[in-house]
Amino acid sequence: MTVGRADVERAARRIAPFVRRTPVLRSPALDAWAGATLFVKAEHHQHAGAFKYRGASNAVWSLSSADASRGVAAHSSGNHAAALARAAHERGIAAYVVMPENTTAFKSGAVARYGAEIVWCAGTLASRRAVLAEVLARTGASEIHPFDDPRVIAGAGTAALELCQDVPDLDVIVTPIGGG
Repeated sequence: MTVGRADVERAARRIAPFVRRTPVLRSPALDAWAGATLFVKAEHHQHAGAFKYRGASNAVWSLSSADASRGVAAHSSGNHAAALARAAHERGIAAYVVMPENTTAFKSGAVARYGAEIVWCAGTLASRRAVLAEVLARTGASEIHPFDDPRVIAGAGTAALELCQDVPDLDVIVTPIGGG
């Protein structure tokens, strides 16, 4: 799976009506600590509180009308769950989110407020996958994986695209790497 700049640029055009262009922040204290001039992309200002909304939106709005009519589904205990629920709500389609039983009420509350159906599972990855498979079989929904999906990756990349537009002479971009 390769996601290139053209994919990110297409995603940016697709999701522009739905996402916030988040600000770039500066902090003299961080600059002094790092011994460099730092720019911070404030993705906590994004809808649903995280950059995850960019990827979820791109995936949801990439679906054909026929696929969208069956809804979307994912397993997540956090930001992807809320992002997918909101993106599906914006498109007017069903969302099914498999969440571990130990998910905080704050996280599951955000998913519920956007109208997604929460399907509870045990707290293991194997349980998440098994319950998601059942949901997909029952609903015919399209799986939107939290991070291993080129549509999600391209949507997430729009944050870096904006950063480079706002601060064109960056030397390095540093970002956390993980499931998110």
